[in-house]
Amino acid sequence: MPSKEEVFKQLEPIQDPELLVGIVDLGLIYDVVNRDNGHVHVIMTLTSPGCPYGPQLISQVENEVKIMSGVEKATVELTWNPPWDPIEMASERGKDMLGLW
Repeated sequence: MPSKEEVFKQLEPIQDPELLVGIVDLGLIYDVVNRDNGHVHVIMTLTSPGCPYGPQLISQVENEVKIMSGVEKATVELTWNPPWDPIEMASERGKDMLGLW
């Protein structure tokens, strides 16, 4: 079963199509929980509740986790709590890419 860090690394290439910044660098991935029998559960948010690419991003996250060694099942939980805040949640690289410095 992959570690939390390995799952984050696997998800790094997935970009928000509007911002053109990776979802990990944006801080959209809140947590990764390894459950029983190869089940990996990802808790994430989107940049806004009305994000038109939400279903696409959720599907990409599930698909990327599913192809990892030791994963039998991948699920994604979408949450709005806490609301996404790029200043608080984006990585330094993400803030650079968003011009927040």
